[in-house]
Amino acid sequence: MEDFSFQNKTAIRFGKHHIDEELHDAVAQFGQKVLLTYGGGSIKKSGLYDRVQEALADLQVFELSGIAPNPKIDSIRDGQKLAKDHDIDVILSVGGGSVLDASKVIASAKFYDGDAWDLVADRGGQSRSNIDQLPVVDILTLSATGSEMNAGSVISNPDLNVKLGTYGPNTPAVSFLDPQLTYSVSKWQTAAGSFDVFSHLAEQYFDRAKANDVTSGIIEGMMRSVIKWGPIALAEPDNYDARANLMWGATMALNGIARSGNKNGWTVHPIEHELSAYYDITHGVGLAILTPRWMKRVLSDETQARFARYGREVWHLTGDNDLDVAQRAIQATYDWIKSLDIPMILPGVDINSEEKFVEMAQEAVRIGRLNQNGGYVNLTVDDVTALYHDSMTTIGFE
Repeated sequence: MEDFSFQNKTAIRFGKHHIDEELHDAVAQFGQKVLLTYGGGSIKKSGLYDRVQEALADLQVFELSGIAPNPKIDSIRDGQKLAKDHDIDVILSVGGGSVLDASKVIASAKFYDGDAWDLVADRGGQSRSNIDQLPVVDILTLSATGSEMNAGSVISNPDLNVKLGTYGPNTPAVSFLDPQLTYSVSKWQTAAGSFDVFSHLAEQYFDRAKANDVTSGIIEGMMRSVIKWGPIALAEPDNYDARANLMWGATMALNGIARSGNKNGWTVHPIEHELSAYYDITHGVGLAILTPRWMKRVLSDETQARFARYGREVWHLTGDNDLDVAQRAIQATYDWIKSLDIPMILPGVDINSEEKFVEMAQEAVRIGRLNQNGGYVNLTVDDVTALYHDSMTTIGFE
């Protein structure tokens, strides 16, 4: 187990009875001028928008709508201008992880006079950790990214075909997590979100730290929960227990606990970020397509014991031969993903050409430092290119 520091100051308000009673004070404690951020308008159809406006009726509320999945830098720039022009005191993010990711960067951009993209790309050393950040309160409507209890954001710049992670000094101040708000989430987004959670766990589970049994056990339990409740949420969208377990699982997967004592960075995420940057596909779906292929590619004499533990503890597989158990665990992962009705090949998300694969692989390796002990197993540009190629067909799995 490696040395680590852990602190998380986000106040979680989980369950059915917090928003109407507590939202006003949670926001007003930071000031009177509120920037309300949201996405495509589903919160108006659901009635959540009206509930928010009623709760904040005595405050000055300014709005930024239209924040898209794989949030784009233009929304950050628009939010930066609103925050400066109206001297915003606090941001209220209502939506999924994309809205919240954008809101965190806007919270920093208020205190920066240059282009907001500088804060994402860290140009000129303009790290967000070195400047102030507005407090952010959020109401979560989608279980996936875990952004409600961490300091990270992932922002896309379509003009550059770039998608980058960025970290600020603070996690959200208060996060309202009501599983009922996810009842109306589509099957596509429910499936994609479920695998996004699973992928966050897998990235932290396949790790080079030794004897980290506490963290490993926590992750194994959360993986089993996602495997159990994801299909139930798809079959029964109004099942509170399913939605609650997925929502809390998403939060716990990325609030810092599951990385405690770990050693390496992530692998599949930087590889998928290139797909999202170039083709704007759903992040969780890209991860679902890539992950089983990555598992096969990194399975070796050195890694089979970890994959065998994964098979026994997560998938309840039996057998004394580690390699056999490991291989069956990878197939079980693939089969579970397929059961969620997620496309299992890149052509399923309209990526039909391999012409960008080398270019994307080069960027994934560079940004993720994948050939410099940046992940569980080092990968070269050729490895990542081959992984993209493997994801064009079902060969090896069916």
